[in-house]
Amino acid sequence: MSAQYLTPEQNEKLRQWERWNRNYFLFAFVALTIILVFSSQLGLSSDDSWGPLGVLIAALITPIIVLQLKLACPACGHKIGWQAKLMAPDQCKTCGTFLRARGQ
Repeated sequence: MSAQYLTPEQNEKLRQWERWNRNYFLFAFVALTIILVFSSQLGLSSDDSWGPLGVLIAALITPIIVLQLKLACPACGHKIGWQAKLMAPDQCKTCGTFLRARGQ
């Protein structure tokens, strides 16, 4: 059986997902760090209540989960999900397609 690779169009779609995922992760990491460091000064947390801080953290983390669950193999359509971390895996476990265009 010969190795299957993505078409250039499928490859570009996957690379676009990787860029969105990476960029949002960097944004969320910086935002979470700033929010956690300055939460008391911003009035987001106190000794008694962390309600607003919890809502902000959930609002920043939810898109990461959505982006992960949105990723599907361009060749077979199978959801890759948590197999992908920040970047797409090298190969789809379902159909065996290499998740890059030939020659890359």
